[in-house]
Amino acid sequence: MPLPPAPNKRAALLPTEAYDAPARSSHKVARKSEAPGTDTPLADKPQASEDLDLQGGAEPVHPAAFLDDTAVAERPSAKRRPSAVAANEAAPRKKRSTGPAKLFVLDTNVLMHDPMCLFRFEEHDIFLPMIVLEELDGHKKGTTEVARNARQASRSLDALAGAQGADIAAGLKLNSTGHPEAGGNLFFQTQALANHLPPSLPQGKADNQILGVVQALREQHAPREVVLVSKDINMRVKARALGLATEDYRNDKTLDDIDLMYSGALALPPDFWAKHGKTVESWQSGQHTFYRVTGPVVPSLMINQFVYFEAPGEPSLYARVTEIRGKTAVLRTLKDYGHLKNGVWGVTTRNREQNFAMNLLMDPEVDFVTLTGTAGTGKTLMALAAGLTQVLDDRRYTEIIMTRATVSVGEDIGFLPGTEEEKMGPWMGALDDNLEVLGKTDSGAGEWGRAATNELIRSRIKIKSMNFMRGRTFLNKYVIIDEAQNLTPKQMKTLVTRAGPGTKIICMGNLAQIDTPYLTEGSSGLTFAVDKFRGWPHSGHITLARGERSRLADFASDAL
Repeated sequence: MPLPPAPNKRAALLPTEAYDAPARSSHKVARKSEAPGTDTPLADKPQASEDLDLQGGAEPVHPAAFLDDTAVAERPSAKRRPSAVAANEAAPRKKRSTGPAKLFVLDTNVLMHDPMCLFRFEEHDIFLPMIVLEELDGHKKGTTEVARNARQASRSLDALAGAQGADIAAGLKLNSTGHPEAGGNLFFQTQALANHLPPSLPQGKADNQILGVVQALREQHAPREVVLVSKDINMRVKARALGLATEDYRNDKTLDDIDLMYSGALALPPDFWAKHGKTVESWQSGQHTFYRVTGPVVPSLMINQFVYFEAPGEPSLYARVTEIRGKTAVLRTLKDYGHLKNGVWGVTTRNREQNFAMNLLMDPEVDFVTLTGTAGTGKTLMALAAGLTQVLDDRRYTEIIMTRATVSVGEDIGFLPGTEEEKMGPWMGALDDNLEVLGKTDSGAGEWGRAATNELIRSRIKIKSMNFMRGRTFLNKYVIIDEAQNLTPKQMKTLVTRAGPGTKIICMGNLAQIDTPYLTEGSSGLTFAVDKFRGWPHSGHITLARGERSRLADFASDAL
C-alpha cells in the first residue's frame, strides 16, 4: 500500500486526511484539503490557535487530542502509520518542567547583578514590586558596572512595556522582545498589597517592603508557589525566618561545586590494557606514536584532553586526545619536556601536569590555553618560558603582551604616576620575579651576555592595562592574562575576543585566591572560560596539582 504524501509544512502530528490520501505520481499534484468532520472525537477537543495548518483549509488540531489513544482507536478511517508516528516521536524537543509555573519576585540586586535576568526563568512568571523600580531608578547614575546594569535593566523593562499589544494589568509577555526562551509573563505591582509582617520589622526599609509583597502574593495566589529571588544573604535568611520560599540567583554561576570543574586530564582505569589491548591500533608518525582506541572509555573523553596510565610493573602512557569519531578516539603521545634536552628557555617540567601544560603552550595549533592551580605550581614561569622561546627562537609570534586584573589584596594605595607601563609596573611583580629566574638559566653567557639578553627580553614584552583593550586587535601576539580568576565573564569575553590571526592567549589563575568583591569560584570568568572552551579542537586546559615553588609555599597553600 503506498505511503501518504509528505506534509509541506512542519507540524507535530498529521491530521486525519493525511492518512487516507492517495499516492501521488508527481510532486506537483495539488493537494485536496478537507476539514475534519465534527462528529469525530477530534472535533470535541479544544482547538489550539498556535498549531500549524498542515494542508490548505484543514483546521488545526489540539496536540492533547493525540495523547488520547481511545480517540484515535474510535475513528473508523484513521489507520495508524508506524513510520509517521516514529518520525514524530524522534523529533527533538526542548524539555521544560512539567510542574505548575512559579511566580518569582525579584530583588533589586538581581537586576543590577544581571540585567538580562528577566529572560532566564523559562516558563515561570516574574513579579517586580514598586520599591524595586524605585531602587533601580536610584542606582542608574554613574559610570560603575552597577549603574550600567541598572540602566540596561530599565531599558529592558521599557522595551517590554512598549511592545505591541502590551497590557501591564494582564502581564507583559517576556518573549515579545526577541527572547523565545522566556515563556512567562512580567507583572508589576499596580496596587497596594496588605502587609502582615511582624511589627519588629521597620516598614520603611526596602527589604522589608519586598518581604511584605512576597507574603501578600503568597496568600493571594495560594496554592501557587511564590519564590523570592535575591543575592542578599541576610534578606534570604529573614525570608526563611518568616516562612517564605527564597532562592539565590544561580544563573550566573557556571558551576555550583568547583570540584566538578573540568581538570583537563583523565586517569585511565587500571584494567585499560586488559580491556582495550586487543582492539587498540597503533602507528608511528614523526616523533609521536598514535593509538586508536574503542570501548567504554571513549564517551568520557574530549578533544585535547590528556590521558595517562600509571601502574606498577606496566609501561606508562601519557597522551593527548586528538580525534574523536563516534565510538573511537585517537591518542597521541606527548613530548617529554622534563628531559634536559627538551627544556624550554632552560626550564624543564617537574611533574606530570606541568608536562601536560607545556605541551599545550608549545603547540601552535592550540590558540587558547587555561591554567589553574594553587600558588607556586609554575603557571607564570612556564607561560613566559614558552612565550620567549616562540617569540625569540621560533619567531612564531612577534611579541609577548601581558596584562592582569588590577584588583588589590588590601586597601588601594591610590593613583600611580607615569605612563601606562609605569602604572602597571607595581602590578607586574610576578613578571619581574620570573624574568629574573629565566635570566639565570644561561649560566655560560657571563654578566654582559645576561644583561644583553635581559634587555632583548624586555624589548619583546609589552605590559598593557585591561582598561584600554576595547576595540583592539592583536595580530601574531602571545598574550598572557595573569590572575584571571579576578575577571568577570564579561571581562573575559572582552579580552579573548581581541585575538586576531596567529594570536595565542593564555589565561592563568588560582580560583582559591579571588579578590574581586561579589565574585565566587563558580561565577569567575576563568571558570566560565574553562567550561565554555572545553572540547574545542583549538583550546586546552590543565589544572596544576603540585606546587614547586618551595616546601614552605607548598605547605602554606595546603595548611592555611
